[in-house]
Amino acid sequence: MPMNDLKPLFGDSIQEPLYIAGPCSAESREQLLTAARGVADAGVAILRAGVWKPRTKPGSFEGIGSCALDWMAEAREKYGVKIITEVATPEHLELALKAGLDGVWIGARTTTNPFATQQIADALRGVDTAVIVKNPVIPDVDLWVGAIERIYNSGVRRLAAVHRGFGTHQTTPYRNDPHWSVPIELHRRIPELIILSDPSHIGGRRDLVAQLSQQALDLGFSGLMIESHPAPDTALSDAAQQITPAELAELLKGLQLRRTPVGRDSISDYRLHIDTLDSRIIELLAERMEVARNIGEYKLKHGMAVVQHDRYNEMLSTVEMRAETVGLTKSFIHQIFRTIHEESVRQQMQLKEAEAKKM
Repeated sequence: MPMNDLKPLFGDSIQEPLYIAGPCSAESREQLLTAARGVADAGVAILRAGVWKPRTKPGSFEGIGSCALDWMAEAREKYGVKIITEVATPEHLELALKAGLDGVWIGARTTTNPFATQQIADALRGVDTAVIVKNPVIPDVDLWVGAIERIYNSGVRRLAAVHRGFGTHQTTPYRNDPHWSVPIELHRRIPELIILSDPSHIGGRRDLVAQLSQQALDLGFSGLMIESHPAPDTALSDAAQQITPAELAELLKGLQLRRTPVGRDSISDYRLHIDTLDSRIIELLAERMEVARNIGEYKLKHGMAVVQHDRYNEMLSTVEMRAETVGLTKSFIHQIFRTIHEESVRQQMQLKEAEAKKM
């Protein structure tokens, strides 16, 4: 669906890259105002804070509730920031609009549920506010596009998307797997749409936020949504992934804008897609080597040989058969997996040598 009539999210005064920052949750008036001052001092014009928190388990901190909306309005008046929060129901939306918030975002769990998204879309009819749609929990670009279209069809024209990664049962370095190809495909389908990245939720650890932020900008994202708390270690939700306002300021100063604007069906789009796939390959190789090291520790513990020739031949036979089904040659796959196997053996031998030195 073409969206050629989209408007700037928060007016022409805020240019790209568009940065949004603030605590995962509004916990107290003092905490929120301190965060707002720090975010503003870091040069960020839009303050985010969760008022209602959809937590995985009952009994977790689920947000202060609507009283925090007054604190956000106070933060805007004191520090000149725009203010946004997450809404998951029409009731949340009504309260946020009544409090005069500049925008809202729809969270991953809500985006995953078309019924819930449609309820919010219906409540947005006739309303002029900024709406940001986070990706669904699963890496389904059609589900994400569908949620965006529901909001667009309600008449909202100040519209954007946020990539916050996707749930996975696999072991990865991240809290939520980036699956960069999904937001890239969203851009291909709706090139007019602002797409931001949320490195806090992707990484799940504050030490990953800077590198993920740079990677997102390199991949052509229009900006970032970053969680920043004045005392992250004491945060009532998502403590591990939040950074201080001072760290936020340093992070933003260190970012480099190296990207080239891309257009629909241009060669740059294809190159950008290649870059995201290459990044994913590296992540998968790192994950595979971690498993190989675990196997090496098991072999060491049970006195097994590092190289298991029967297993290696079985693996080669399996991947070569799979390669043929997707149009790849046996020789190409054989070369790749021989190199991967050699690196796995090297890492397992390192474990054996390190153990021998202890004895």
